[in-house]
Amino acid sequence: MVSRFLIRDFRCFTKFELDLHPDLTCVVGKNALGKTSLLEALAVLIRLQSPRTNSLQPVIRSGARGLVVDGIVHDCHLQCYYSASRRKLALDSVEQKDPTEYLNVGRVVFFANSDIDLIRGSSEGRRRFLDFFGNQLFRNYREILRSYEKALRSRNAYLKMVPARPKEVAAYTKPLLKFGHQLTALRAFLVERLEPYVVSAFSSISDRGEGFRINYHPGATDDFERALSESAAEERRLRATLVGPHRDDLHFFVQAQPADLFASEGQQRTMAIALKLGQARVLQTEWRQPGSMRCQSANCMKSSRTNSSADPCARLISYIISRSKFFPLKARSGALFRLEANPRVDRLRSLRSVAVLK
Repeated sequence: MVSRFLIRDFRCFTKFELDLHPDLTCVVGKNALGKTSLLEALAVLIRLQSPRTNSLQPVIRSGARGLVVDGIVHDCHLQCYYSASRRKLALDSVEQKDPTEYLNVGRVVFFANSDIDLIRGSSEGRRRFLDFFGNQLFRNYREILRSYEKALRSRNAYLKMVPARPKEVAAYTKPLLKFGHQLTALRAFLVERLEPYVVSAFSSISDRGEGFRINYHPGATDDFERALSESAAEERRLRATLVGPHRDDLHFFVQAQPADLFASEGQQRTMAIALKLGQARVLQTEWRQPGSMRCQSANCMKSSRTNSSADPCARLISYIISRSKFFPLKARSGALFRLEANPRVDRLRSLRSVAVLK
């Protein structure tokens, strides 16, 4: 999928260039050398957004004015320059004013050690997951999300003003409701499509027959307008919009119990991995081609061995390797040793492209 990759002024990298093998590329390095940043940069190149932050400003190297990501994806030449004051996109050396065609080139599933926070962390991370996923599945998701966020920011700004500005608040309530309804419908559909694939992946990895399900919990009732009206007094007191998609969440259950409270760490990690595998399956089904599956390190795939009579790590890694193009690992990692010794993942032994970060 990605054959060449170049970045400038991205996180810890002043400049880095890598040619990826058509089969599989492995990046090896110790901690804090930028393995995860390379994955993040690939996601930014293909999707123009980071799965780790809400904006691209934090990923610009300290002291630099802007960043560059450049690469060949599906035989298309993608180029992006981003700074606080300017963004420039090019597809096959032709500048793109609208990102639609650019974003239609490729899709990404991003694995990371921090994915466990999707199960036990704050709701913000789960909304970011839904938005990163939704932007790849629906052409209008990005526009709807931005329109909702714009209406929300403006409405909250007027709620904070003294004296009160009820007319201005009411003016932004209309677009908030309009785009809020659309965003809620899209997210509900996302979860409905996602759940069967996630449940299937969880069962395959855990191998214990544990019941697992996902619930989409909207940040407002079915009647968004009524919920907004009923919260008006509290809004005036706290000077913020209290209901809506910006309060959406995902709830996970194992054996009918809330996973964030009752699941073991191994179960939680397995759920997080299954969530990403489910995302990959939906994208693959929708676009009729394998997704670009990427993972931070072998450590991110350590589901609990005590949760299975077999080896869930080996099953999982063999599944991911068979669909991946880019596979970063920690140097001298025990997980890397186990991989090399496991006959089910011998594909790593014939690896032809290895990049070492020093």
